[in-house]
Amino acid sequence: MRLRAGTPFATRAPHRGPRFSVSSTGVRTIQDSTKRPPRVNRQIRISPVRVIGADGSQLGILEVDAALSMAQELGLDLVEVAAAARPPVVRIMDYGKFKFEQAKQARLAKKKQHVIHLKEVKYRPGIDDHDFETKTRHARRFLEEGNKVKVTLMFRGRQIAHPELGKAVVERVAQELADLAKTESAPAMEGKSMTMILAPK
Repeated sequence: MRLRAGTPFATRAPHRGPRFSVSSTGVRTIQDSTKRPPRVNRQIRISPVRVIGADGSQLGILEVDAALSMAQELGLDLVEVAAAARPPVVRIMDYGKFKFEQAKQARLAKKKQHVIHLKEVKYRPGIDDHDFETKTRHARRFLEEGNKVKVTLMFRGRQIAHPELGKAVVERVAQELADLAKTESAPAMEGKSMTMILAPK
């Protein structure tokens, strides 16, 4: 049975394309969440446009063809930098160079970002001094790199009956690294292991 629009059971087809909303002034605006690259050269259709020169100077409001001719005479591009403005704002620039610089800045920003990892260093009760120093040196390097360190003390067999021996090792690690680390999670038993988390100061 076909239902007419307007009946309580009528359904609407899913909306496709940009959504429209009506502001308090009664003007319809387009809400589009997709971020598009700027229009360049002949892609710019709206005329006139407000033109900014390659040196940043204001060249006034011109027909888009005239602005494009100015850009071409300089061997540059006409790039729309403020599409929502009325009239739209365009700038004369080397668009290829502009995109290259943007990509370079994005790479540098990504390189500067540091993701903190949780590195684990395992010890045993009764560990000898040489192994202790080697493992603690690894933990120090992880902390210097900006990472957190999970100190795990693993018990074997009857060692589990003497957790105080393991705790002494874990506390010794914390003391050795106290100059650059703080205890984020105090020593605690997890099954047959004792763990402690250190974080850079």
